[in-house]
Amino acid sequence: MIKIAHRGNISGPSHKENQPSYLKDTISQGYDVELDLWKVKGLLWLGHNGPQYLIPESFLLDIGHAAWIHCKNLEALDFLNATFPHLNYFWHQEDSYTLTSQDYIWAYPGMEVTSRTVIVDLENSKPYDSLGVCSDNFEQ
Repeated sequence: MIKIAHRGNISGPSHKENQPSYLKDTISQGYDVELDLWKVKGLLWLGHNGPQYLIPESFLLDIGHAAWIHCKNLEALDFLNATFPHLNYFWHQEDSYTLTSQDYIWAYPGMEVTSRTVIVDLENSKPYDSLGVCSDNFEQ
């Protein structure tokens, strides 16, 4: 099962979430990461509620093997689709399910799962028979 650290978190929510060095550190510990990407006025940013951390395009390529990229605006989605279609990215808000660009099913908390589903369970509260779990709490 793939363990996907929600915004880089593995020991509960942190003020460091979405920071580039935090994401890289989490990947170095063997986790995949879910990150929030914005594109504003031609620049790429990480951040949940808005653009916070400016990143170069090369950052996405460096961590792309372990990144599940949550596009937070249409510009980010369009950019990845046109420029880096090989990366794994998606857009959703409160949809029950969405497909990532690599054809994985991304599921909202509490939804049913399949062997190709990633379920968002921020508490990591139970085991799943799924492809992966996106959580803040793998070390608890």
